[in-house]
Amino acid sequence: MSLLHLSFYSSFALSCLGLAFHRTHLISALLCLESMMLSMYVALSIWPTETQTTSTTLTPILMLTFSACEAGAALAMLVASTRTHGSDHLHNLNLLQC
Repeated sequence: MSLLHLSFYSSFALSCLGLAFHRTHLISALLCLESMMLSMYVALSIWPTETQTTSTTLTPILMLTFSACEAGAALAMLVASTRTHGSDHLHNLNLLQC
C-alpha cells in the first residue's frame, strides 16, 4: 500500500471515529461528515490518474455536487434546530418529541 492510499484511508477512518465518539454537537458531526466526503473526493480524483482511464473522470464531480447539496441541507437543519431548540447539542434533539 502506498503512502497516498494510507493517507486517504486514515483520514476516512479518523473521520468515522470522530463521528462515532464526538457526538455532542451537531456541527461537529457535520464537520466529520464533510471530512469523510472530502477524503472520498480526493481519493476519487486521484484514482483515474493512477489507473490511466478516462471513463471515471466524471465521478468526482458528481460526488462533489452531492456533497454540496448535503452540506446545504445539513446547514439548513442546523439553523432550524438551533432556532427551535436553542442549541445544537445532539442530546436535545429527540425524534419522538416531534
